[in-house]
Amino acid sequence: MSLAELPLKRPRPARAGRALQKGEQTKAAIVDAALGLATQIGLEGLSIGALAEVTQMSKSGVFAHFGSREELQISVVREYHTRFEDEVFYPAMQQPRGLPRLRALFDNWMKRTSIEIDSGCIYISGAVEFDDRTGPVRDALVGSVKTWLAAMRRAVAFAKDEGHLRADADEDQLLFEIHGLILALHYEARFLKNPGSIARANAGFDNILKLYGADAAPARPVKSNKSVKSPKE
Repeated sequence: MSLAELPLKRPRPARAGRALQKGEQTKAAIVDAALGLATQIGLEGLSIGALAEVTQMSKSGVFAHFGSREELQISVVREYHTRFEDEVFYPAMQQPRGLPRLRALFDNWMKRTSIEIDSGCIYISGAVEFDDRTGPVRDALVGSVKTWLAAMRRAVAFAKDEGHLRADADEDQLLFEIHGLILALHYEARFLKNPGSIARANAGFDNILKLYGADAAPARPVKSNKSVKSPKE
């Protein structure tokens, strides 16, 4: 799913070009403030009233740009994903396909994660807030995360194609392990405040590359236990 497919109701365009530009600038400033607020208190903590106070606007002025709290939350998700792409994805695309690009993606992801240890991550906090809920906000979060993980998976596949990883490497398993490092880092560094967490995450990535590298011995196939059901089933 691309960002363009996320369920966002767009505001009607202004009649005049100048008014449209001013309206877009105001909305961008509101979204920027909302994103900063959401990293601290979560998407669920966002409200038209709280944002009006932060931006020193009237509630009606903020509401006019979004129409609802839900649309405000979705706009924040979209903005977060755009910034994530600009900082993590696009710079890595300058690297050659294969291991250089995969490393660059992980390195950029780690740089952003290191900053978010203090500021907070919308993807992490959003998953906690909306994991067992339904609706457009959850759909926007899931769509954004899946878009990013799909890009990482393609990078893994390209590394296999280039002969940098074993031909029998399970792409989904490798992606799972890389994603797991980021999630563990957030928990260890942000919640437990354990020193050295960033270094251990980087070491974990190096270990993954050694395990799945082209010169490594074939790994045992991953077996799925289909008989085990989740608590929600």
